[in-house]
Amino acid sequence: MLSRYIQEAMRRARYKTLEDGNVFGQIPGVDGVWASEASQSQCEKVLQEVLEEWLILKIRDHEPIPRVGRVSLSVQAA
Repeated sequence: MLSRYIQEAMRRARYKTLEDGNVFGQIPGVDGVWASEASQSQCEKVLQEVLEEWLILKIRDHEPIPRVGRVSLSVQAA
């Protein structure tokens, strides 16, 4: 389920080339997950790494994870 969430979130990612030539990427609805890199391929890679780290923190802290499309994750307190 975690892999499916990541894949769905990355499919929704949006990229924009900035004035300085860097590429900025973010995932709508997933606040705080963004990357800015020299190329789109590098931005995609870093954005996925940021998303994965963000998910680990959300799971660790038992915080709600926003639904992405039809995919949702729920974290249960131990």
